Amino acid sequence: MEYVQERIATLHDLTDPTPEAPTDRATVVVPMTDREYAGLAPERTLTALERVDPARVIVPLRTSEERVGAFADWLSEFDLRLTVLWCNAPAVERLLADHGLDGESGKGRDVWLGLGLAAERGEFVVVHDADARTYGPSHVPRLLAPLDGGFEFTKGYYARVEDGQLYGRLFRLFYEPLIAALSERHDEPILDYLGSFRYALAGEMAATDELARELRVEPAWGLEVGVLGDAFSAAGFSGTAQVDLGAHEHDHRAVSGSAGLAEMSRAVGGALFRVLADEGLTPDFERLPERYREVANRFLRGYAADAAFNGLAYDRENERAQVERYVEAIAPPGPDRRLPAWSDAPIEPDEVAAVSAGAIDS
Repeated sequence: MEYVQERIATLHDLTDPTPEAPTDRATVVVPMTDREYAGLAPERTLTALERVDPARVIVPLRTSEERVGAFADWLSEFDLRLTVLWCNAPAVERLLADHGLDGESGKGRDVWLGLGLAAERGEFVVVHDADARTYGPSHVPRLLAPLDGGFEFTKGYYARVEDGQLYGRLFRLFYEPLIAALSERHDEPILDYLGSFRYALAGEMAATDELARELRVEPAWGLEVGVLGDAFSAAGFSGTAQVDLGAHEHDHRAVSGSAGLAEMSRAVGGALFRVLADEGLTPDFERLPERYREVANRFLRGYAADAAFNGLAYDRENERAQVERYVEAIAPPGPDRRLPAWSDAPIEPDEVAAVSAGAIDS
């Protein structure tokens, strides 16, 4: 246990706190897909939120027409002021297309739709996933408490240790050493900011409604990194805090496959390099892959020692192989497909909510 402060304010879990927080002025956004339907982890999340009793909960939902009714009925069983946004409803898709917002879709676009409505409905916005089997009622108050104390943006962090081994692989093996490699060649505040977060790829965050309206969101993966770029611009070091959420047990992804970590690394890398481009930083993409590889392999020694120190299993060769897969993600970013900040969006959140409600009821 430690209590060191860093470039951004770091709030530690020293006493298992549930701090006083403005939950009655907050909207919680919890994106879900078919895999969350009636699952144990999302049920735990929603039951914990009943105890938190926020002003409202918004569930941006991506599901089929055959499933949406049953999904909405299941969500209505919880004692929450809850709104379902059916993000891929045909009518919602048409509305977005009519306003030029029909590009790539996924978790990022769903969260973006939820953020717009949440910022309209409450003073504070909290976003988190629904797949943590260790989710508890203190998480929302912990994320919110700094906002009531003058901060504008908070990010959660936590340990990923399960089944006797270290997880959080995309952060540990790709993001963290990549930022370190970049920082060795570039002395830029944005890199200091991005490197200050203990778990930059965590899905748990909170913001004031004003800041939430200014976020340009990556439509699929890369959401978390893209948000940090806009948080740097809007809140900076002094307006940002990170909050200890303890230990989390999440679902795990394979490295390979269309939804695997290697594919995610390409989206995370693209989002990161777009953030850097916004700040006028263009890496040397010819030399960066080798510098990343050197730093990542140096980090492996530390992870091996940490695992051994804690009596955990550690497969160094497997992690080295993952590093080699992630090298492929270090390339100039493709086209900027970020969704516009809601302050500049061509539609209003209430339009989306109304169309979604009509689609669910039809």
